[in-house]
Amino acid sequence: MLYSLLAGTGMRMGEVSGLEIEKHISQDATTIKIQQSVWSGSVQTPKTRNAVREIDLPSNLAHMLLEFIGQRTSGFLFQSRTGEPLCQTNVLKRSLHPILESMKHPKAGFHAFRRFRVSWLRKNRAPEDLIRFWLGHANQTVTDGYSKLSGDTEFRKECAEKNGVGFKLPNRKLDVVPIVPKNEGPAQIGQALVRQA
Repeated sequence: MLYSLLAGTGMRMGEVSGLEIEKHISQDATTIKIQQSVWSGSVQTPKTRNAVREIDLPSNLAHMLLEFIGQRTSGFLFQSRTGEPLCQTNVLKRSLHPILESMKHPKAGFHAFRRFRVSWLRKNRAPEDLIRFWLGHANQTVTDGYSKLSGDTEFRKECAEKNGVGFKLPNRKLDVVPIVPKNEGPAQIGQALVRQA
């Protein structure tokens, strides 16, 4: 779920880590509000004004997110057994890097998901000022400042649905992130992911 949300929205890992179910996710899960992030285990406000924003999800990703949330009504969306936000370093070392190794891909960080989202949206000709809004980037021109697309919720949701996520979502409910059991190596991880999809 974590990787699908990162790639399907372009959120920063710290922003995803800071999501709280009752505060930041709409009831139908089609809108996520970015109002805080997590860095080194601490919740903090975003660094820039543009980082505070709403991100619209296509219906298939929203449905997957609702299934993942289940009956929970509060707490961090992605949390440890103790209810704390996930440690980004642990997710990298114990999940993402072993998965990439098993797939014979070069090691990459969470920003790769963000780059994928930008590329997908541009390839599908989403409006540039809307892409910047969803990603939390500043306007580049005076004309961007005149655009009111970020305030047009109906148009934003239409664009999110039209552009989709850019990849096939799994058919069944998955764990937060695939974790490698101590007795399995990277090859088994890739095989498990293929079976889950």
